[in-house]
Amino acid sequence: MLTGSAGFIGSHVGETLEAAGHRVIRLDLRDGADVRDAGVLDRLLPGVELVMHQAAKVGLGVEVADLPDYASVNVYGTAVLLAAMARHTIRRLVLASSMVVYGEGAYTCAEHGSVRPGPRAVADLDRGRFEPRCPRCGAMVRCAVIGEDAPPDPRNAYATSKLAQEHLAANWARETGAGAVALRYHNVYGPRMPRDTPYAGVAAVFRSELAAGRAPQVFEDGGQLRDFVHVRDVARANLAALRARPPAGTLAAYNIASGTPHTVGQLAYALAGARDGPAPEVTGGYRLGDVRHILASPDRATGELGFHAAIGFEEGMKEFAWS
Repeated sequence: MLTGSAGFIGSHVGETLEAAGHRVIRLDLRDGADVRDAGVLDRLLPGVELVMHQAAKVGLGVEVADLPDYASVNVYGTAVLLAAMARHTIRRLVLASSMVVYGEGAYTCAEHGSVRPGPRAVADLDRGRFEPRCPRCGAMVRCAVIGEDAPPDPRNAYATSKLAQEHLAANWARETGAGAVALRYHNVYGPRMPRDTPYAGVAAVFRSELAAGRAPQVFEDGGQLRDFVHVRDVARANLAALRARPPAGTLAAYNIASGTPHTVGQLAYALAGARDGPAPEVTGGYRLGDVRHILASPDRATGELGFHAAIGFEEGMKEFAWS
């Protein structure tokens, strides 16, 4: 069973699963099937061997008033699903998680070695001081690659809800002897990405601005490092996770990323170039809850799942710009 099957990522996952010969039972709120409805789940789950849980409220959140929706859809919805899976003795789960559970990425201080900076101060952001500093001495730090064993540090409502999903899945796995896989997606982009919504990712926002003939508005100085991974690669990662057999009673987490970081400014220029649109404008603005840099290591997913991204940045952005 695939939850969130009509969504951006879920629709690609469903196609990839069916192309590989799997029978997919779909559940999506757009089709009137709510993952929070135990009755719906009890009708759909008999005979299901594995659940791929993609359904979620996404984005960083726009205001505090969004908190109940994130808790309801992402946290409560996952709890209802896991309880139903336990009733129907389903013992395999693939969970769509996110890089946002890490918060700020990993850094290295010349004096103190590996460090994890806390949230950036508003006063620094207002002055255009965007780079994090060592939490121990205040010195400048260098960005480093983050692995799955890094302590989580969610910085916004969405991140908190995704980490809660992982914890609930781990609880379910331990108590039922099941096996769960959490795929921590990095910045996913590609065809069918939502347009013109305040909860959209940065790639979709830039594409919408260009489609309207406007220059992409780049926050901070454009130097924020991210790992942009194509949605078809993410779908292939889900197929690989379906074949995984984590030890009973455990949740195994994997970074799903390209392994090749780019800045947000490079993203804006790649999309503007592909559409022959106006050059991006660096605004110096910022959003509280955003992190500065986060670089992923996909080595565990490669070694244990056999996953590696196949679609390069330039190729993917040329397609996405007009999708």
